[in-house]
Amino acid sequence: MPKFSLEKIVNAKIEDVYEILSNYENYPKLIPQHFPFVRVRSVRGNISVVEEHMNLGDKELLIMAKHITEKPVLHEIFIIGGDIKGSHFKQQFIKVSEGTKIIVDVDLKLNGKMKMSYMFGTNKFEQDYAIILDDFTKIAEN
Repeated sequence: MPKFSLEKIVNAKIEDVYEILSNYENYPKLIPQHFPFVRVRSVRGNISVVEEHMNLGDKELLIMAKHITEKPVLHEIFIIGGDIKGSHFKQQFIKVSEGTKIIVDVDLKLNGKMKMSYMFGTNKFEQDYAIILDDFTKIAEN
């Protein structure tokens, strides 16, 4: 299944970048085109279970995600239910002279029609996720 990594340098402080990318409750306000709906189901310390609708390219995904945060250096998302169950997103934040370096590692587990479309090369998940990351970084730089 698709695995990929993305890196991005953001001209902003690490705390600000981390806050924007790890604050999943605000995703529908910040980037509704990618996350039209988010509902927090439970929070215990730095671990949250969240119901999300995520638009990845032309696919709307319904997912149940476990978010684990380590401020301000790490935000991990484990998909525990839904359309891409078993997937994992790891966002690392590193302070650099230009601002903040974001490293995102994605391991997508596809099911059904999504698996078939990937096998036949009709979906570009890496490019679609890069667009989401670009939209987050534009917010962080403003």
